[in-house]
Amino acid sequence: MRIPMKVDYGVRALMELAIQYGQGQVQTADIAVRQGIPESYLEQLMATLSKEGLVESRRGPKGGHSLSMKPSEITLSMVMDTLEPNSSPLDCITSPQDCMFSVSCAQQEIWKSVEQSIHDVLSSITLENLTQRQNYLTESGVV
Repeated sequence: MRIPMKVDYGVRALMELAIQYGQGQVQTADIAVRQGIPESYLEQLMATLSKEGLVESRRGPKGGHSLSMKPSEITLSMVMDTLEPNSSPLDCITSPQDCMFSVSCAQQEIWKSVEQSIHDVLSSITLENLTQRQNYLTESGVV
């Protein structure tokens, strides 16, 4: 499975918000600089994350972004579903009617199982888990 760039950038931006959770709004420009994300692209991602309820955004000079819920409540599967809603490994999983073999396809069963396993792992990891791990790696000098 390949993780799309927008998911990688989205997770990194959300981790910035998780690290600063409860400390007010974080401006897009600050996130972009710290995470090496093009600001214009990040603005689009933040708009999507805000529209889908993961982020609260405020415009203006004192505006910015904050998480709309606790970092422990936002899972990677929520982020993935928001930014890449159709991440199935094969098109026939989401559109079985387009495949003449889908009714009796052993390969499709395997890929559905892989997809479910990935979803289960992503559902078990929260932004809080990621930020704790990031802090540990940073403090131990690994990163």
